[in-house]
This record gives sequence, structure tokens and C-alpha cells, in this order.
Amino acid sequence: MTTGVDWKIHKLNARASGHDPQGANPPVDESVKYSGMIRLAARLGVLLVVLFLGYLFWVARQIQQQSTTDDAQKADVIIVMGAAEYRGRPSPVLQGRLNHALHLYLKGMAPYILTTGGAGGDPNFTEGEVGRSYLTRHGVEPQAIITENKGATTVQSANSAAETMRRMNLTSCIVVSDGYHIYRVKRLLQSHGLRVYGSPRPAAVPPGGRQLNWLYLRQAIGFVLWQVGISV
Repeated sequence: MTTGVDWKIHKLNARASGHDPQGANPPVDESVKYSGMIRLAARLGVLLVVLFLGYLFWVARQIQQQSTTDDAQKADVIIVMGAAEYRGRPSPVLQGRLNHALHLYLKGMAPYILTTGGAGGDPNFTEGEVGRSYLTRHGVEPQAIITENKGATTVQSANSAAETMRRMNLTSCIVVSDGYHIYRVKRLLQSHGLRVYGSPRPAAVPPGGRQLNWLYLRQAIGFVLWQVGISV
């Protein structure tokens, strides 16, 4: 490798012999060029990280705003997003969602309720089936309840619900879930061309500020991953 010092010595020798290369530029030090490229790549990397984090926190803010917004309107079906069940009995979270869906149904907001959720590790029951049983025990006619019991994730349940609606020629729905969950589910269903309204269940004991912020951020991460083709 020719360095700047080597070039100066070469030029002095050329002058002494009467063959000075006028107007010639000294060779570029490759190590300097390489380090400059590394610095540029590092700056671009930092910029991309800043832009990604900015977008992530913007999504989290949208999730926070949606979490307290009930924009329910009359629709074709009420979709209840699944949550844990214990040996055939709904967890407090799932029960709260089912109760809220029942309230909307009895108000005449939709003629059907669609319960979602797979087994979640339980060999005998699924969240969707537990939801169906709970609703029938509380007076909902079996023919008014649709069950999706295969979804293991939010994305899978939303896709299955959308496919069920397509087969039944249903085009609008009210999503019932916890507030932090509504934004993401609405966007998933809207991607199938559906009209989607959100109605968060009333929380018996609202989570604390730090816990809520983490829930918003976690949902934002899940949403952004879905946008780039990774389903969680």
C-alpha cells in the first residue's frame, strides 16, 4: 500500500530527475477511505434505529388512545378475543370480555357473537368453546354463537374470524377485548376489508401506569412485526 509519505518521497525523487508529474494527485489511503465508510454506515444505522423507535412509540400512542375509545355501532357480529380458561371455566379476563359482549348483544348491537381462541395448552377445552358455553348458560341462543377454536395467537384468531365472516357474508364487526388489545385487532381485521368497531371491556382493576405502558409497547411491537410479515 502506498502511503502519503511514500508519495512525497517519490515526488521529490521525480523532481530531482526532472520528471515531476504535474497535476497528479497523491493516492488515497485505503484505510482512511474504509474508516470513512464505516462511520457513514454507523450513522445510517443510528438514524434507522431512531426512526424505528420513533415509529414504535407513535404506534404505542395510537394504541393508548384507542384503549379508552368505545366506538361500537350496530354490526353483523360481535367478536370476543380469547383469553385464558381454567379447566372449562373462563378466567376473570375472559369472563369480563364475555360479559361485555353479552351486554352489547342484549342491547341489539349485533345478531351474532363470535368467540375465539384455541386450546392454549389445555387438552380438553379451548377458549372459544369455553366462551360459547358461558354465553349459552347466560341466555344466548346457541344458533347466535359462532366459535373459532383454532387460533393460538392474536393474528391467527383474527384471520380465522375474518375467514368465518367471509363465509357467512358478514362485513362488519365489534371487537371486544381489553383496551390495549383493540387497536391491533382492529387493524388485523381491517386488512381483510371489514368494517371494524372497538369496544374495550371495563376493567375491574385497571393496571398501573408502568404496567399499562408495557402493554401498549408490547402490542406495538406485535403490530409492527405483523406489518413486516412476522405473526405473533
